[in-house]
Amino acid sequence: MRTVLPAQLITELASRFEGQNQGLPEPRAGAAWTQPVHVVYGGAHLFHSDTAQRLGAIALRTLQEYAPSAKFFAGVVGIGDSFAQTVYTRLIEKLGREPVEDFRLDFEDGYGNRPDAEEDGHAESSAIEVARGMAAGQLPPHIGIRIKPLNADLHKRSVRTLDIFVSTLAEKTSSRLPAGFVVTLPKVASAGQVEALVTIFERLETVLGFGPETLRMELMIETPQAILNERGQCALPQLVEAARGRCRGVHFGPYDYTASLGITAAYQHLEHPACDFAREVIQVALAGTGVWLSDGPTNILPVALHRTAKGGPALSAAQVDENRSSIHRSWKLHFDDVQHSLASGFYQGWDLHPAQLITRYGALYDFFLSGLEAASERLHNFIQKAAQATLVGEVFDDAATGQGLLNYFLRAIRAGAVTEQETQQRTGLTLQELRGGSFLKIAENRRA
Repeated sequence: MRTVLPAQLITELASRFEGQNQGLPEPRAGAAWTQPVHVVYGGAHLFHSDTAQRLGAIALRTLQEYAPSAKFFAGVVGIGDSFAQTVYTRLIEKLGREPVEDFRLDFEDGYGNRPDAEEDGHAESSAIEVARGMAAGQLPPHIGIRIKPLNADLHKRSVRTLDIFVSTLAEKTSSRLPAGFVVTLPKVASAGQVEALVTIFERLETVLGFGPETLRMELMIETPQAILNERGQCALPQLVEAARGRCRGVHFGPYDYTASLGITAAYQHLEHPACDFAREVIQVALAGTGVWLSDGPTNILPVALHRTAKGGPALSAAQVDENRSSIHRSWKLHFDDVQHSLASGFYQGWDLHPAQLITRYGALYDFFLSGLEAASERLHNFIQKAAQATLVGEVFDDAATGQGLLNYFLRAIRAGAVTEQETQQRTGLTLQELRGGSFLKIAENRRA
C-alpha cells in the first residue's frame, strides 16, 4: 500500500498534538450515576434529622388530595396516556423510598439576617440534628449547608457559621462527615472568594481531624461578573480552578442574575432568554470537567391559598376550588420548568417546597420515558455495531454519540424512571457494562 508521508513527520506531529492537548479536560464517564436530580433548600433553623422523610410524607398527602389518580395527574401537568400510569406508580414509590436526594441547610436567602447569637445557636443545633440523622441513617444521599456570601459585609458572619456548624458536627461524629457533604458558596463574584474558602477548608480539616480535601464546595452563579469578567472573558474556568479540585458543582441562580441585568420581577423566570444564555455559557465553559451543573428553582410554590383556622369554619366550595386551581397551576409551571432544564442539558435543579417533589419526579420520569424507545433503538444499534457510524431511521449517529446515549440511561436509572433490567432488555447491555458507565470501554471490549 503506497504512502508518501515519512514516519519521522508523523512522530513530530504527534508530539506537537500532545502538547496542544495538555490542559484540555477529559470527559469523565459514569458521572451520571451519582449526580442527584435536585437539591431541596430549607431554612437551617427548621432542619431535623428526619426532615427528608417528613417532606416525602407531605408530598404523598398532597398528591393524594390534589391528584388522586394517574389520569388526573397526567391531565394537570400534560403527560401522555402511554406513560401516565408508569410515571404515577414510580412517583409514589420514589416519594416513599427516597423523596429527597440532596438537601441544603440554608443560612442565606432561606434563613435571612438574624442576630449573631441566634444564628450561632442555629448553626450548632442544626449540626447536632445532622449528626443524629447520620446515626439513625435518616439523611438523604447528599447533604450540605449554604453559607452567606464571602463579601465585605457578610464574610465574618459566613465564616463563623461555617466554623460552628462543622466544628459541632465533627465533635458529635468523631470527625466524620455525611456522605456527599458540600458547602454552597452563594453570589460568587471573584476567584479570591473561592480561594478564601479553600484556605478555610484546609484549616478546618487540619484542626478537626478530617482527611485532606474532605470538604467540597458548590459555586452559585448569580452575578453577571461570574459569567463574564470586566474584560469580557468567561470567568467560570478561573472560578472552578481557584477551588483547586474541591468544586463539586456549579449552580445557576436565575433570580439574582436577572435582577442584576435590570430585568423586572414580572419577567424573572427560568425560561427567560437571559437565563438560557447563562446556562449555555456555563455548559460550554465546564463541558467535560466532571463538575455537576444545576439549574435554579421555580419560585411560584404549589401552596393552598385558603386554610382553615383551628376550630374555625370549613372552607367553602369556592375556596376549595381556588386551592386546587392554584396548586395545579404551580405544578404545571414547575413541571414545564423542569422539562425545559432537562432539554437544555441540566439534570439537576432546586426545589423549595415538598409539593414540588411531585412535579420534579413526574417531569423527570415523563422526560426519560418519552424518549426511551428511540434512545433504546439507537444505543442497541451502537452496541451491535461496536461503535461504528450508524443510521437509524433518519438519524445518523457516530461513536461520539454513544456515551451521550449511555448517560441518558444512567441518569434515567439513577432517577428511578427505568430499571437496570429494563435497560438491559432494551439495549442488549450486560449489567457489568451498564454499571461501568463507559461507552468506549464497551465498544473496545466487544471488538476485542
